Amino acid sequence: MEKFPMRINKYLAWKKYSTRRGADELIEAGRVFINGREAVLGDKVNEDDDVHVKGGVDTSSLVYFAYNKPIGIVTHSAEENQEDIGGVFPIRGVFPVGRLDKDSHGLIILTNDGRVTDRLLNPEYTHDKEYVVRTSTKLPSNFKRRMETGVNIEGYVTKPCTVSVIGSYSFKIILTEGKKHQIRRMCSALRVELADLKRIRILNINLGGLKEGSYRKIEGKELETFKKKIGL
Repeated sequence: MEKFPMRINKYLAWKKYSTRRGADELIEAGRVFINGREAVLGDKVNEDDDVHVKGGVDTSSLVYFAYNKPIGIVTHSAEENQEDIGGVFPIRGVFPVGRLDKDSHGLIILTNDGRVTDRLLNPEYTHDKEYVVRTSTKLPSNFKRRMETGVNIEGYVTKPCTVSVIGSYSFKIILTEGKKHQIRRMCSALRVELADLKRIRILNINLGGLKEGSYRKIEGKELETFKKKIGL
């Protein structure tokens, strides 16, 4: 349930009119009206307010990419001497949706569609994300059961997940939530040390054979399914 009053740019993104940045541009262009009054930046709306966008919204410029992030690339808030994903990804004007730790690698989605961020990361929604994990510690016999039923990580008990043990030192895990460093913290709580963590799927978007550091455009049926799954 969204909370009101809500900033007008967030409201327009939530209602699928535009990204938040695009909403600001619509407002500055005088195309957004609240209860018949021309909106200004920073306005807030209530759930029963009448919001109208003059002329509709052009979504033809929205793009979506699947990227195989290498280890060592920072997705957000890079510090000095760190490689930022915005600096290595060749397409300008897009941003990563969510995070993937610097020491982890694999699938991350980049887009200029601000609507995706809320729909994919909001804890009110549940979306599958799948990882392959290698460990330097042998997995205990009760590892699968303890991971799947919830692990206490610093006072928070994780939601049920799905674990498939591949071998004594590797497993796959499917999460429907995304707490910071969650898999690492879950394993640490069970005294299992990670050696490698790779994300291979987000909903219907699969990493597949995409080479490290490479990307591909998400489009066609794959994009339609993805949007449907996140409610766009």
